[in-house]
Amino acid sequence: MRRATYLLPIIVILAAIGLSSIYIVDEREKGLVLQFGRVVAVKEEPGLAFKIPLIQEVVRYDDRILSRDIDPLEVTPLDDRRLVVDAFARYRIVDVNQFRQAVGAGGIAFAEDRLDSILRAETREVLGSVSSNDILSSDRAALMLRIRNSAIAEASALGIEIIDVRLKRTDLPTENLDATFERMRAEREREATDERARGNEAAQRVRAQADRTVVELVSDSERQAEIIRGEADARRNAIFAEAFGADPEFFEFYRSLTAYERALKGDNSTMVMSPDSEFFNYLRSDQGSRSVEGD
Repeated sequence: MRRATYLLPIIVILAAIGLSSIYIVDEREKGLVLQFGRVVAVKEEPGLAFKIPLIQEVVRYDDRILSRDIDPLEVTPLDDRRLVVDAFARYRIVDVNQFRQAVGAGGIAFAEDRLDSILRAETREVLGSVSSNDILSSDRAALMLRIRNSAIAEASALGIEIIDVRLKRTDLPTENLDATFERMRAEREREATDERARGNEAAQRVRAQADRTVVELVSDSERQAEIIRGEADARRNAIFAEAFGADPEFFEFYRSLTAYERALKGDNSTMVMSPDSEFFNYLRSDQGSRSVEGD
């Protein structure tokens, strides 16, 4: 009975020691076996492995592709038009031994701080060598590739491979938005003024051309009307002359009737003149014309 009492704690201790000597590495991880802070083994394949209990410890690092958002930073392109750039990077730990030596016990957090510094410096350098139009254009994949390629060498010293760098957002600083908006509005107003001036100039040309055409058409119409009127008057005079030559008495009678019509038309129905006036020869008697002839 006393012997069993001593054996049970020993068995428990041995079981605990045995269990502490076993560790499992997930397929999404890589493991390092450390002994007094020094790397003694690297476990990159998933599965079961052993270590020395109490003396050795296992540190695990994520083997997946990780993403890191870079804090917004302000860059100054070649045209001195400041921009606020928001970017992110995707990376992976490819050499856990080198990663451990570079970051020590700081782990992922310390490595990402170092990675932020690298990416911010390369982003400023690359974007500072081009104009803001190149950064804001849709064809900026080449700039992101340059940032990635420039940061690869420095990141490799950390045991990290940078897979991709992307610019999520490129905006003007808040204090520059109003000034930029005013400049854009002034440019649009200037363009609108230029367009209106060109339109007014074109309208003046059209109106001048139309006025000249009207004058030419009216002048030509009046000229043709005068010609037609002159031809008609000539024909009328020819007809009158022919009629007068054929029957002078009838022509005299016709002229008298025309004079009566013109004198008595409208409201002019009263005339005061001498009764023996020649104006009424054809109204007094049918011999009026002959008496006129006799006189």
